[in-house]
Amino acid sequence: MQRSLVMTVIGEDRPGLVDSVASIVAEHGGNWLECRMSRLGGQFAGIVHVEVPPEKEQSLADALKALNGRGLNVVVHSDRAVEETTKRPVSILEVVGQDRPGIVRQISHALAGFDVNVEELHTECASAAMSGETLFKARAKLSIPPSCNVARLRQELEKIAGDLIVEISLETSG
Repeated sequence: MQRSLVMTVIGEDRPGLVDSVASIVAEHGGNWLECRMSRLGGQFAGIVHVEVPPEKEQSLADALKALNGRGLNVVVHSDRAVEETTKRPVSILEVVGQDRPGIVRQISHALAGFDVNVEELHTECASAAMSGETLFKARAKLSIPPSCNVARLRQELEKIAGDLIVEISLETSG
């Protein structure tokens, strides 16, 4: 039985960062399962999920932590999460509007108030095509519990959209 590890990786962006992590994983008999990595503000950051034989877990973690001396900060967590008994349908939330401080905070606060889990969140700021103003864009995958009043959640999100002058769409499934 393999051990599942989740790690965070961050360092100043330069060629070879992914290779250095992937090489260490392979050298320890690990299997690279999934990752999300991106260059953000001059830094290269990511999360990686790997499996490794139990007897290699500690030596892999030690080898990855040794990358700190080469400017790559790696934090390793053993994934011992309890399996969910039921898989919830995924809903998609999209937000677009003029950038301003507090958008993520207000929306995430409303979602937390309805016990909604944010499974993935991608945000970016981009120049609007016609006006050149900075647009904030967000896309989130959400897990909405069966007990959530989705109509009330939509009302709360619409109120926030009006206050922040952004467009919000919530596509629910299931």
